[in-house]
Amino acid sequence: MIIGSGPAGYTSAIYAARADLNPVLFEGIQPGGQLTITTEVENFPGYPQGVSGVQMMQDLKQQAQRFGTEIRNEIVERANLSSHPFKVETDKGNFYLADTIIIATGASARWLGLESEKRLMGMGVSACATCDGFFYRNQVVGVVGGGDTACEEASYLSNICKKVYLIVRRDVLRASKTMQERVLRNEKIEIVWQHKPIEILGDDSSGVSGVRLENTQNGEQKQVELSGIFIAIGHTPNTEIFKGQIDLDNEGYIITKGGSSHTNIEGVFAAGDVQDTIYKQAITAAASGCRAAIDAERFLCEHKG
Repeated sequence: MIIGSGPAGYTSAIYAARADLNPVLFEGIQPGGQLTITTEVENFPGYPQGVSGVQMMQDLKQQAQRFGTEIRNEIVERANLSSHPFKVETDKGNFYLADTIIIATGASARWLGLESEKRLMGMGVSACATCDGFFYRNQVVGVVGGGDTACEEASYLSNICKKVYLIVRRDVLRASKTMQERVLRNEKIEIVWQHKPIEILGDDSSGVSGVRLENTQNGEQKQVELSGIFIAIGHTPNTEIFKGQIDLDNEGYIITKGGSSHTNIEGVFAAGDVQDTIYKQAITAAASGCRAAIDAERFLCEHKG
């Protein structure tokens, strides 16, 4: 059983199906994962001209189905991992049993919650500088956040973009000392202290054109012109239904053993962003999906013959 349908889920399905493990994959609440809200993917091997996130996920899905993966448009709402076979219940009231489970439920980016942010998603609003920064080469962009992720995004973008505004709610950065020093020394990064976005400006035809900010101390507003804005206020791993059963870190990410996909429960494996606190790329998610399927196959060979 594979829970989740991003690059990790589909890749594990491809490998599991080719190994005759009869995988059943549950697509979940967002079939295809976060890449379905990405307009263009240019850094995934095999697509020299780039590809839309939606198309790439369709390609992976079709490849998984080609080898016999059974894909169900259901959301796993409950999981009992206390005994074999494992048992899950979906939103449609169906119960399933599985000898092994690969958890590939991903991690959802945290957003500001603005209507304009949602409207301009993929048209200048992004949560991944590594994924989308290239599209803003020699342009002015903004990054929202004050932690390590935000500082890393701003530093990365400064190598590509003309200027980077780092928008911080407080008067200090939460990032590590090293990251703070890197940002503060960078002449292409301007920190906008004690401000928060209240509206992302732009239209559906030309995309983002700026951001309206509000001073968190006195409420005064100002407008900054930019072509893209990256929301870097963290991710939330989709592990709620596994809490109390699987070992999670302080942020809720699944802890895997060594360089493998093994969790603390024999026969349960994790792949993709749900266990990745560092890279969060489609290619690394796909690679971990491969590892999970191989680990699951070896587990079944050892325990099921």
